[in-house]
Amino acid sequence: MKPVIHALMTDRLTQLLLPVLSEQQPLDKALSALFAKEKYSVSEQASAVQLAHQLMRGLSLYQALADCLFVDNPAEIWAVLASWHGYSIYGQLLPDQAELQAIASTLPAHIQQGCPDWLERLGQQELGERWALERAALFLRAPRYVRANLLKTTTAALQQALLQEGIESRLVPGVPTALEIVSDCALFQSQAFKQGWFEQQDAGSQWVADALQVKPGSRVIDACAGAGGKSLALAAKMAGKGRLLAMDIEEWKLAALQQRSRRAGAGNIETRLISSSKTIKRLADKADFLLLDVPCSGSGVLRRNPDAKWQAPMRLAELKALQQDILIRYSKMLAIGGELLYATCSIFPSENQHQVQWFLQQRPDFVLEQEQTISPAATGFDGFYWARLRRQAVITV
Repeated sequence: MKPVIHALMTDRLTQLLLPVLSEQQPLDKALSALFAKEKYSVSEQASAVQLAHQLMRGLSLYQALADCLFVDNPAEIWAVLASWHGYSIYGQLLPDQAELQAIASTLPAHIQQGCPDWLERLGQQELGERWALERAALFLRAPRYVRANLLKTTTAALQQALLQEGIESRLVPGVPTALEIVSDCALFQSQAFKQGWFEQQDAGSQWVADALQVKPGSRVIDACAGAGGKSLALAAKMAGKGRLLAMDIEEWKLAALQQRSRRAGAGNIETRLISSSKTIKRLADKADFLLLDVPCSGSGVLRRNPDAKWQAPMRLAELKALQQDILIRYSKMLAIGGELLYATCSIFPSENQHQVQWFLQQRPDFVLEQEQTISPAATGFDGFYWARLRRQAVITV
């Protein structure tokens, strides 16, 4: 039986997507505003999110198909999407699915995979022949992963608890705290979530957090913490012992982290707003472990944030300058002998390996111990990069 879309929902989503495309409003923020206004049920919200993300992931494809078949208007683009994915829309005639497939086969590969021209050029410049594989992976719907909160449970116990609530999952090889959720469900309505047994977090992101070799009792700083997904993972790895200082330049993100840490039972997390350069200077040489999960293009997480493809092209020059500034200034918080983890959610070498190489030239007291690029094409996870560096004492002759 085909899933059914109500035409009224496509009308609402059309109104929602206009400011996303024309005013660069984040898609998730626009969806939250819609749900506050329309009071959709949990299942209706899930359907709206899925539809909006599907449209944004493949906008170039659906637009090209609509241009071949119809005059250009939003309702017909939704009709193309519905037919392509095997939906039906109440009261609306859909184009023939086989005809759509035939037309799509004549389009350039990057158009078929929802990639704008500017991103295609950038991807080829950064990754060469590897870009085609990554582009195809980033067009797919992102799997849903959770991280078991080891402060309160185990991965096996969480899997069983979720199953008792009708939520099916499977273990993720190589990521011991991760479960992939394989059933459609209201995950955040579960008792396991309300009790703080898990956080939703991509398996690749969990892999990054695990690369920082923190221990119970460590002094840890997460200097670009955001809403704190990796901070929470590190706190669990520390068994709640020691001190984890989560810092960011946006206070609302730290407020969200405080709420999440209370639910998770992560009492060793302290938040601090970076209000000026003095905030960083006061922490010179204080950290045993330092995580710099820096602002980046987000090229590795485009399937979760597909609206980014249809807004302004990535400001790579500006982002790379910011990454270098953070590396130079924030690394001073690390004690001699300490461990720094540089991380991005990008798969572009110019933000990753090249930045680490540049930093090592500026700071000869740091050495590279290990690095890894997490490829969406190779793993099925979101795309990330991390490099683990060690600060050494400077030997003078």
